[in-house]
This record gives sequence, C-alpha cells and structure tokens, in this order.
Amino acid sequence: MKLIKPKPLEKGDIIAIIAPSGSVDKDKVLSAKKYFEDKGYNVVFGKNLFGEKRYMSGADFERLDDLHEAFSNSDINAVFCARGGFGAVRLLPYIDFNLIQNNPKIFCGYSDITALSLAFFKCSGLITYSAPMPQGDFAGDVSKLTEKSFFNVLCRNFDIYNHTDIVLPGEANGIIWGGNLSTVVSVLACDNLKLSVSGINSFIPDEKFIFFTEDIGEPVYKIDRMLSQLANIKQFKKNIAGIAFGEFSDTDNVEWLKEVLLEFAVKMNVPAYSGFKFTHGIEKQTIPIGVKASMNQKELILL
Repeated sequence: MKLIKPKPLEKGDIIAIIAPSGSVDKDKVLSAKKYFEDKGYNVVFGKNLFGEKRYMSGADFERLDDLHEAFSNSDINAVFCARGGFGAVRLLPYIDFNLIQNNPKIFCGYSDITALSLAFFKCSGLITYSAPMPQGDFAGDVSKLTEKSFFNVLCRNFDIYNHTDIVLPGEANGIIWGGNLSTVVSVLACDNLKLSVSGINSFIPDEKFIFFTEDIGEPVYKIDRMLSQLANIKQFKKNIAGIAFGEFSDTDNVEWLKEVLLEFAVKMNVPAYSGFKFTHGIEKQTIPIGVKASMNQKELILL
C-alpha cells in the first residue's frame, strides 16, 4: 500500500477536535481552542465531543461518527484528538479505512489514540502523528519544547530527537512505528479482526521499523510482560530494526526497569537507546508514525 503523508499545517487551516476515547473536560478543551485560534487557526468541535458514556466521550457509534465526519469534511485540514483514556480500540472493527485513505489529513494524538494511528497506517497508508493533545497539553501553560516540536513537525516536517542513555549501541534504519506500550499490545491482540481493507492480517509493519514506545503508571513486571509478549510475535521480532525508549513514568523500580529494557533489546538483537522525549509528561516531542528514520549513538533522524 502506498504511504500517504498529509499536507503540512498552515495558518488559517481548520482543525477539528474530536474525542474518540475518554470523556473530556469542557473548560480545558475550550481553553485549548482559544490557544489554537490565537495561533491563527480555526477550530471546530465534533458534535459529540462533550458526550459521556461511563468513562468514554459517548457511545461507540457517536465517537465513530465524529471521526468519520472529520475525515469526510473537505473543509477540515487536521484532526486533533482531545485526550486519550480508553475507547479507541472499541472503534477498530467499524472504521471506514477507505474513507481515511481517500481523505488524508493530519491526525494527532498519543496514549490510547495509538490504536487509531497504527490502524490508519496499516489499513489506509496514512502517516499520523504521535503528538500532544488539546486537553492535557494545550489547555494551560504550554511547554516550550512541546510547542516547538509540535509545530516543527506539523508545519515543517522536521525535528531533532536526542536520547540520554545507550541501552545497546549500534545504528538502525527503518520506519518509525509504535506508541504507548499498553495500547500497542492491545492493538496487536486485534490482528484477527476482519478489517475493511482486504489482505490486512497484522498491524505490525511489513518492513523494517524502529520501535518507539513509552507508558505511564505501569509497574515493571507489567512492562516486562508486555515487552515479552511483543518478543514472542514472529513478525515483530523479524522486522524490528531498533528501539527508541521514551519515558516510563510513575513506575515502581527504576533499576529493574533498566534491566528489563536491556533484556528486551538483547532478545531483539537490535540497537536501543532510552531517554527520548516520548512521554505522558509535560515536555514531549511530536513524531510521525510511518516515516523513514535513522538512529545512532547521538540521535534519531527523520529521513
């Protein structure tokens, strides 16, 4: 499938804010709307943005409708997910991937939104962005690093990604692929879905990839279990070319975590570096999922 890179974001573009996952804080999203309008963009809301059903922003069909509407509306240039949480994986069997493919545009989010990004990439060929979100990142004091990286990547297709620690040295080349670890694992459990694009039987890339990942609030034994699950998938082990570890914040034992990350890199037999600004934290970098990249002992570079 041919990869599709959306047009860069430009002043005056229309941004749709939708909530495919958790229920949102209205005041924070309104604050984020003002932030983007002050930057020179126009903002519209999905009609079900402020819906509620348990911990989600409405029923599955309501959240799906906002997603489809945002992509089908030719006036909209970018789709920003308000927040993560839970709910995106529930939408996977019902997404019209042909609609996504025929109406490519910027799509941003991280955490639970990883489920949609990986599905869009594999089933529609659309390059999406693991990026900060309106509610958590643009509703108050915005980190300068977060802001700079976000607009660098969306407007200029450029950023510099530095790591802080060498886990296993070496050089790696491949497409950038991954996201929130627990969500990646949950998506790969959906590989048997009868997706609307024929021939798709795995969300794992068919080519070599540099795996980037992060998580929050997970004890080391759970991180170990999730990485071990990935290590046991033949296609994952076959195609992984390198690992870019982000932050595993609020975990229980930093020294054990270092051991687990090293063990995983050794099992995969690929170069690995940690300390990238892929995180649930305040300072985070935006990275496009699906573009070619190179990684070495100094940095990760988009090609």
